[in-house]
Amino acid sequence: MGLLLLASVSDKVVEPIVDVATEFIGSAGELGVFLLMVLESACIPVPSEAIMLFAGFSVSEVEMTLFGIVAAGVLGNLVGSWIAYAVGYYGRIDLLEKNKLIHISPKHLKWADDWFARYGNATVFFSRMLPIIRTFISLPAGVARMPFWRFTAYTLLGSIPWVLMLAIVGEKVGDNWEDWRHKLGYLDYLVAAAIVVGIVYLIVKRRRGGDPSEDEPGPRSEAEPAGTRGA
Repeated sequence: MGLLLLASVSDKVVEPIVDVATEFIGSAGELGVFLLMVLESACIPVPSEAIMLFAGFSVSEVEMTLFGIVAAGVLGNLVGSWIAYAVGYYGRIDLLEKNKLIHISPKHLKWADDWFARYGNATVFFSRMLPIIRTFISLPAGVARMPFWRFTAYTLLGSIPWVLMLAIVGEKVGDNWEDWRHKLGYLDYLVAAAIVVGIVYLIVKRRRGGDPSEDEPGPRSEAEPAGTRGA
């Protein structure tokens, strides 16, 4: 029931965006696909499902080519990800360390740095194929100062299967692309619910057990004078 309620509310918000996006693709073709996918990857929630499914439908109508829309979609993803990455990279101090509204302590920023240093490749690659997360993953990657060309490579590799899958589905289902968009929309709701549950879990765990990093031993005291040993 919760998913159905969320679906009805989100449809009222998303439908006008989808209408504008499909009209734009209809008039601008592959350039429209590219620009809309740039927006989607630059943290502006234009649903890629609608963009690429409708573009695939246009391929079935022989208005565009499969290669053309996939290339436009992947390149749009990449350019939009660069924009979000740059915002996180260059805005780290002003947006997060000094900003009182969304302030993040240096300790938690270091945790993010360490995470992307160890798991950044897999995080970026697989996140490009997950609804919602794929739209925003470039921002924390930039904040964590993930090496740019490594970020670019895994963003590109992760974007290809997602864009290609949506384009092929859109081409195969033709006029039924909107039905498939709604079906894929339930995956968005599941991901959103998982994110909320994860955030609540972390908050509860922190309140019950405190911040684990505070339990770590501090720096070792200065060495004892040589003459005190064995005293």
